[in-house]
Amino acid sequence: MIRLRLEHLPAPVQWLLLAALSAVFAALLNLARLPAAFFLGPMAAGVLVGISGGTVGVPRIAYTNAQGIMGCFIAGGMTPMILHSFLQEWPVILGVIGSILAVATVLGWSMTRSRILPATTSIWGSWPGGAAAMVVMAAEFGADARLVAFMQYFRVVCVASLASTVATFWAGRAGAPAPEIHWLAPIDLHAFGETLLLAAGGAAAGRLSRLPSGPMIVTLCAGSFLHLSGAVEIELPPLLLTATYALLGWSVGLRFTPAILTHALRAFPKVLMNVALLISFSAGVGYILTQTLGIDILTAYLATSPGGLDSVAIIAASSHVDLPFVMALQTIRFLAVVIAGPPLARFLARRAETGMHGLLAERNTAGG
Repeated sequence: MIRLRLEHLPAPVQWLLLAALSAVFAALLNLARLPAAFFLGPMAAGVLVGISGGTVGVPRIAYTNAQGIMGCFIAGGMTPMILHSFLQEWPVILGVIGSILAVATVLGWSMTRSRILPATTSIWGSWPGGAAAMVVMAAEFGADARLVAFMQYFRVVCVASLASTVATFWAGRAGAPAPEIHWLAPIDLHAFGETLLLAAGGAAAGRLSRLPSGPMIVTLCAGSFLHLSGAVEIELPPLLLTATYALLGWSVGLRFTPAILTHALRAFPKVLMNVALLISFSAGVGYILTQTLGIDILTAYLATSPGGLDSVAIIAASSHVDLPFVMALQTIRFLAVVIAGPPLARFLARRAETGMHGLLAERNTAGG
């Protein structure tokens, strides 16, 4: 069997191969009417190139500016009704977020107790949030960033693929036609210029803030305020959004390297079970939302999905859902993880180490 290895190919050739594969996969997924085809196609191409030894990666400046564009896109869908909804239903929303984080923590702790992975690695890998942010913070707090990256991005791929499939199924049940893309539709140049300035400024401010996923979060907050106040009209042509989706898809897929897969092979069955349980629990919580808040099933499913913020945003934006509600719940959960994650990870790691030392001492005593 011939095994394709790409590390010896020049970078331009790797990029050309990546672009060609992305175009083919995106076209096939689009023909299948899958939401977010222009994100999932490049992501799949990135995974294939990454595990085949590809050495290219999305430049940091391109990735942060793509986050800025996504922040603008999400901000353009924000309405005063979402704030009103949160103020009315905040106990339920916070309860949903708290329950998902609690279950994710328990799943990570169980992997630690089973001695599958070290405490900080399993906990950071299990928490739902911005995958890139979780990997960065995990590395800063002593976890194995490679295994955390595998757990996070494997879950992102599973959530993105499953959420896209669910969105397609639900759209078919509802009889809603797929949104038609007008590639060469006229644009308001003044509004487009303001949007680009907002995206670039928000991305720059987000980088300086050193917040995880700061370019998206800062642009989202600033853009929502400016959009809701009427100061800025957000204008994003389809071609720019498609390029943004591709950059974000590549940033996920290209992180799947042979080294990550090799390190994760032993833990894969547990990781798969961890992901399946967390997605199942989140879906159950989403069903509870439909009963308590009266929102549609697809909106609730995407709002509670334990995937990356940008991945869920792209799928939600390509579907017939309440985008502001989805992003409000996803953003609040992400911020909760960023704030509570470091101290909780340190606490659980200390408890795990103490428990392991105690267990070894008991075994040595019994053996003696």
